[in-house]
Amino acid sequence: MQIPYELILGWRYTRAGRATRRNGFISFISGVSMLGIALGVAALIIVLSVMNGFQKEVRDRMLGVISHIEVFAPNGAALPNVAQTLAEIKQNPNVVGAASFIAAQALLARGEDMKGAIVRGIDPALEGQVTDLAVDLKDTALPKLVSGSFGVVLGGELARALGVREGDLVTLIAPSGQVTPAGVVPRLKQMTVVGTFDSGHFEYDSALVMLHQDDAAKIFRLEGPTGIRIKLKDLHQAREVAAELSRSLSGDLLIRDWTRQNRTWFAAVQLEKRMMFIILTLIVAVAAFNLVSTLVMTVTDKRADIAILRTLGASPKSIMGVFMVQGAMVGVIGTLSGLLLGLGIALNIDVIVPALERALNASFLPKDIYLISRMPSDPQYADIMPIAVIALVLAFLATIYPSWRASRVNPAEALRYE
Repeated sequence: MQIPYELILGWRYTRAGRATRRNGFISFISGVSMLGIALGVAALIIVLSVMNGFQKEVRDRMLGVISHIEVFAPNGAALPNVAQTLAEIKQNPNVVGAASFIAAQALLARGEDMKGAIVRGIDPALEGQVTDLAVDLKDTALPKLVSGSFGVVLGGELARALGVREGDLVTLIAPSGQVTPAGVVPRLKQMTVVGTFDSGHFEYDSALVMLHQDDAAKIFRLEGPTGIRIKLKDLHQAREVAAELSRSLSGDLLIRDWTRQNRTWFAAVQLEKRMMFIILTLIVAVAAFNLVSTLVMTVTDKRADIAILRTLGASPKSIMGVFMVQGAMVGVIGTLSGLLLGLGIALNIDVIVPALERALNASFLPKDIYLISRMPSDPQYADIMPIAVIALVLAFLATIYPSWRASRVNPAEALRYE
């Protein structure tokens, strides 16, 4: 099988600039174009991989504390028939666990220090069915949450902010108080810290307080649980299952899945990802269109060669093909190099970033701002393929005009001064 001479000449022009004709290295100007495309592609892959990893890391840590779906009564009231609702929920084949809970807000005080808290009354025996955090605490803190003992498990950051540890006393201040002749007085209850947890999600580590469901009902004067938390086989089906439950459950109940609980945050991340993709694609476009100047200079340099090929019978279409092959080679090599560089960094970013932090004595991700404290990365095929295709298409488009100019070279004019 004979290789078309357009491919042979295109590859030769790519690797043999005038200054490096003897040793066969890639010409300087083609190398600069390749490097620009490679860096643009690598930057796109790294940034999108980090954003994917950030979203996945925060989501996983968030779902380690919250449930996939919550069913609750309006206005924070107690559920009218907990046992019946639990039975109806477990009939859904997508549900793997369900547990009742009480949700409330309060203040937690220790001496002069006072912090707002998200209070969650749980059933320690069932909580492991709905959250990964409870699974981690089932042999440590959760067994200490005994009905009537008024013990609490605090988020690690909240415990550190109050300066308490296991065995210390804290005061829980309920917002709905007692009516007295002097006015409404908040209810105060002294609680014993029986454990702490660190979920890796700063929002919950700094505010969440867990206590036994019966104790929470007494403190907040509720007749029973205010809701039921549900865990699914597939977290991505939360919206579909929530819609099914809204049709199958009896009573006036509200249903909320995890995507709606934090939809503002997830929507913001998706918007940022799209904007970063557009911005960084412009970098690839600038690098790709450097090929225009590269090929224009090559065409000017090779006018005599073009004229000789024309006199030997080469058609304008063949001449155009030679230079399009050259531009395509630069685009392909640059794109492949960028893919290898980008994936190499993205897959090893958990090693690279800590090394840079130690070298610069800096923290790139303060966890009180970014919710997590390490740089995550999650390269996805759905992002990498469009990046490669866009880079190749832009490189191909950049070759059209210079190649067309090469095909229009007049042999007589080109050979006049040779």
